[in-house]
Amino acid sequence: MVDSLDLSLEIKPLENPEGELHLRFFLPSGVEFALPATSIAEVLQQTPDSIAPIPNASPILLGAINLRGKVVWVADLGQFLGDSGELNTDRPTIPVIAVEYQNLVLGLAIEKIGDMDWLDVEKLQMYSSPPENMAPFISAQWQVDRESDRVLNLLETSEIFQASRWATRAMAI
Repeated sequence: MVDSLDLSLEIKPLENPEGELHLRFFLPSGVEFALPATSIAEVLQQTPDSIAPIPNASPILLGAINLRGKVVWVADLGQFLGDSGELNTDRPTIPVIAVEYQNLVLGLAIEKIGDMDWLDVEKLQMYSSPPENMAPFISAQWQVDRESDRVLNLLETSEIFQASRWATRAMAI
């Protein structure tokens, strides 16, 4: 008679992360931001020559890309927010976050992609006053490091899409 083998697997419960999933990223000045994963259509690495310039467009717009047959405008997020740093476009690829709002897609060119993290929404608040030009687009902050008072700014996608800044910056050309 064959000995009975215990073939049962040890099942470990999955750890349920607390909070909501966010993509962390950096602007040229080193300021760190996050976007909710639910508002992100795709994260891309675009070669500078694949971003077609748009004649007579706002200097905020780097150009347009083809995203699976759809024309998507790509904006320099740092310049849009009034970041003090300048986006380096002289490199092999530029990180672009394609965000979606009400069936519209916009590419946001940034300096550097960070990690995907589960951020506890219970710990949201405003820890410091963001710069005046960025304040309308920051819905809350997480304190990353208590010792250095470093914060992670949560961007509000709907505010970016609905900003009057698009019209006023385009008129300044």
